[in-house]
Amino acid sequence: MNFIIEKNRIYSKNDDGKIIAEVDFPQLDENTVVINHTFVDNSLRGQGVAGKLMQEVAKLLRQDGRKLKCTCSYAVSWFDRHSEEYKDIIA
Repeated sequence: MNFIIEKNRIYSKNDDGKIIAEVDFPQLDENTVVINHTFVDNSLRGQGVAGKLMQEVAKLLRQDGRKLKCTCSYAVSWFDRHSEEYKDIIA
């Protein structure tokens, strides 16, 4: 799956241009973002796509030197399960 990476959003579209996976993480302050929305189309559920989105967010934030907080229930749960690996970016 190819992701389109923007400063505060990562997503993927199908061949028809429909968004089929997305995570939004707007700026909370100068150095912190908030993951507030994760979406995966029903056709992709159970394939680990949401987890791949979280990994891409973490990679981007590490590159930018930013931290994250989560309000999206999926992101909260995912980063709780992976807190040791990503403790350097969790605010």
